[in-house]
Amino acid sequence: MNDHGNQKRLHPKLISFDVFGTLVSVRDSSYGAFERILSEVHAHQIDVRAFWEYWEHRNIAHYWDPYRSYREICELSLSETFSHFNLVGDGRLIGLYFEAFPHFILYDDVARTLDRLSKHYRLAVVSNIDDDLLALTPLRREFDLTCTAQRARGYKPDGTLFRHLIEHAGCRKDEILHAGQSQFTDLVGGKPLGLTIAWINRRQIALDESVPRPDFIFSDIQSLTELVEIDAAPIQRASDV
Repeated sequence: MNDHGNQKRLHPKLISFDVFGTLVSVRDSSYGAFERILSEVHAHQIDVRAFWEYWEHRNIAHYWDPYRSYREICELSLSETFSHFNLVGDGRLIGLYFEAFPHFILYDDVARTLDRLSKHYRLAVVSNIDDDLLALTPLRREFDLTCTAQRARGYKPDGTLFRHLIEHAGCRKDEILHAGQSQFTDLVGGKPLGLTIAWINRRQIALDESVPRPDFIFSDIQSLTELVEIDAAPIQRASDV
C-alpha cells in the first residue's frame, strides 16, 4: 500500500482530511487537561494516557447512537470513564478539555502541506465535532468544504458524516481522496461507501484485523504530495475571480 513509486499519481477533485490526530495533535495537546480532570477527583495515581484512551473508546462507541452533540458525548463518556476506573467524578469536568482547544498543536507538516495542496486541489475537513469547537482550534484557515458531525447530524462510523461529504463534494465519490488517522471512524465509516482513503498512521500502530483495508498508508500528510499530481495548473476559486 505504501509502494506508489511506479504508480500513476492521483488527481482527485477533492482531498478531505480528518482533523484530530491527522492535522491536530489531540492526544499530546489534551493530556494536560485530562491530568487536571484526574486531579479534580484526586486520582493522581491513574495513568492519564490509559484514562484518555478509554474515554476516546467510549466516544467512538457513542458515535453509533442516535445523534447527540460532541459536547454531550464527551461528557457522557467521561462519566463512564470515571466509573470504569472506579472513580467518583462529574462528567461536566470535560469542560477542562474544551478549554484546551485554543492551545492545541498542529503537526509540523500541516501548514506547508495544506498550503501546497490547496494550490491545485479543493480541500475539505471531515470531523466528528461541533462547529464552535472546531473554530476554537489553531487550524484557522479556509477550506473549500467543512463537514462536521453537527452539520451532518451524525458521525463517521455509521457513514452519516461521510455521506454528507459525498453529497456536498461537488464531484463523484471516486474523485474524492480522504486522509484520516482513525481506523474505527475513518476506515470503518468511509471504505464501505467506496471512498479512497489514505490512512495517516502517525503513531505507527498496527492495523486492526476487523477494519476495512485502506488504499494507502502514510506516516504523515506530507507524504500525500508524493501520491497526488502537484504539477497541474493551479485551480481557480470563486474568491480568486
